[in-house]
Amino acid sequence: MKTLLIGILFVQAFTAASGQTKYIDRSGKASFFSSAPMEDIEAHNNEAVSILDIQTGEMVASMLMKSFNFRKALMQEHFNENYIESDKFPKATFKGKVTNLDQFDISKNGKYELDVTGEINLHGVTQPVQVKAEAIVDNGGIQATAVFPLTVKDFNIKVPRLVINNIAEEVQVTISFNYKPMK
Repeated sequence: MKTLLIGILFVQAFTAASGQTKYIDRSGKASFFSSAPMEDIEAHNNEAVSILDIQTGEMVASMLMKSFNFRKALMQEHFNENYIESDKFPKATFKGKVTNLDQFDISKNGKYELDVTGEINLHGVTQPVQVKAEAIVDNGGIQATAVFPLTVKDFNIKVPRLVINNIAEEVQVTISFNYKPMK
């Protein structure tokens, strides 16, 4: 329910900002993988919301941190309570723009490489990010995927010395959105 509410607020805010052609995904996927000597950590979130304006290239995305699922319940508890502090910082957001929009043609099915620049806000810290994304246009829909690293310390996420060997300094993030025209 919270994810739906956040999605509706993003849609309203983005729609009010411009009358351009927009695409939306209300059930986008985000995951991260951390490989460390003691243990690999992986989590998945299937409730990310994103809007893409194909005329301006503007893009926003949001996800609730408590929506990440881990294979071990204790990992999920530690993630939410000790590291991400999900009660204090409940969501991660991205706001940015496709900078090579002139190379992207929604009217032609095919694969496109997109350059995306923007800012990620996570754990109360905003950091700039530049990402290469792959977009596949298929009959008016857009499947967009990106894989990029994030460094834990860049977002002031503290890792206790006791478990420093369990958590990598850098995590690999994968996002995937299946955009459909907004109605």
